[in-house]
Amino acid sequence: MLITQTRIPKADFERGTGWSIRPEGACRGDVCVPLSDGLTGNDVDVAGLANALGMSIVRHSRDLAALGPASLGGRALSSAEAPDLVLPDFAGNEFDLCSLRGQKVVMVAWSPY
Repeated sequence: MLITQTRIPKADFERGTGWSIRPEGACRGDVCVPLSDGLTGNDVDVAGLANALGMSIVRHSRDLAALGPASLGGRALSSAEAPDLVLPDFAGNEFDLCSLRGQKVVMVAWSPY
């Protein structure tokens, strides 16, 4: 989800992430995460909710950021920094992902199973 402000309407957060903000907390399916802060009327504090739900925030500029998926089960990256990874390129040469550190990188992964 792309965001341009640190506080956004609750409806926008729910639509963009799939999480519902309820009195018992942030809920998605059968999972509810209790929230202590982040709610004021119809607006939500994106950073507070991201922290509670284990979502990464990646800043592109002062005015634009991307909000990543929730990682409550520990299956998603807990930060926006990729681990060290060496893979073969199309020519079969080893390519070290850390050579791109400090740059924005889009990775596309595919698996037949």
